[in-house]
Amino acid sequence: MMKLYFVRHGKTEWNLESRYQGAGGDSPLLDDSYHEMDQAGKYLSGIHFAHIYASPIKRARTTAFRIQDWLKYPSSISLDSRLEEFHLGKMEGMKFTDVQRKFPAEFDAFRNHPEKYHPETIGGETFPALIKRMRSKIDEIARNYDHDDNILIVSHGAALNTLINSLLGIPLKDLRKRGGLANTSTTIIETNDSGKTYHLIDWNDTSYLDRKIEKSDLV
Repeated sequence: MMKLYFVRHGKTEWNLESRYQGAGGDSPLLDDSYHEMDQAGKYLSGIHFAHIYASPIKRARTTAFRIQDWLKYPSSISLDSRLEEFHLGKMEGMKFTDVQRKFPAEFDAFRNHPEKYHPETIGGETFPALIKRMRSKIDEIARNYDHDDNILIVSHGAALNTLINSLLGIPLKDLRKRGGLANTSTTIIETNDSGKTYHLIDWNDTSYLDRKIEKSDLV
């Protein structure tokens, strides 16, 4: 079985402040996040990864290289813009409460009804568009690696939630039902048919972190 390990980046200042942080924003990582990246690295240290792929956005890129330092088996990192977070347009950098007041329809749909999210008025990216660009990278990985390889992918909360659920065959309207992905969490899926179908092994694992998960951690 090919296993894909998805890790969300470490927690940032905007995560703590409950601000939207898409592809256009990149606030600094919190000091505690580096310790949590190390914990994720220790958790993953014994796995032989054929390769590591990461979003080029700094918070994800930093997380990937920090984890790489802990791995017992050498593995190279490639950055790919297809693994970036949602492009959120006018919502970028705004507090959730301010977006709810200024763009109530977009706020509700993005959080609760992805199939009804129409971000044209705010210059954002749709769920289908994000799925298309991210799945093109995953399809490429599934084609180019052996059936028993492990691949590590470091990306972003909302993007990974959407991508992984789509790989598992979950319809748009149900993307949020499984719950969010915490900062520095690990989610694992597997395929035995070169990416035609995927099966969930573990969702949003944070058991290796030495703190309680807070509301501001989850997307």
